[in-house]
Amino acid sequence: MPGINTSSLPDIIFMLLFFFMVSTSMRETERLVMVKVPEASEVAKLERKDLASYINVGTPIPSYQGQYGTDARIQLNDSFKTVDDIRDFIAAERETMSEDERSFMTVSIKADENVRMGIITDIKQELRRCSALKIMYSARKPATQNY
Repeated sequence: MPGINTSSLPDIIFMLLFFFMVSTSMRETERLVMVKVPEASEVAKLERKDLASYINVGTPIPSYQGQYGTDARIQLNDSFKTVDDIRDFIAAERETMSEDERSFMTVSIKADENVRMGIITDIKQELRRCSALKIMYSARKPATQNY
């Protein structure tokens, strides 16, 4: 019985590896706050993630708690910011989009379930001032219970 020719096998493996390296997207920002999103009864998936800008709100991760404390903080991109910085953040995010897509921009608020509502209200008021009116709250599906 003749042997199987495996000389092209490394080429195929390399092509597959190259394909997955090119098509995989890496996380753009590093998570600086701990967020356990609340449960929601109605959950809808975001259609176009490239048109979404994310605001994370929660307590800093343990490595930053010595510097920033354990109170809830706002994370915009890769740094802690205040509510006053949201206007510049939204303006910068709009600049990265094309003119047609700016009207479809959605701001996704990923807030920890234990964050005070006052911080969320302050964020919403600032988003209203800079005309970012499409707001989405990140949530998780409720765990199914077996009785």
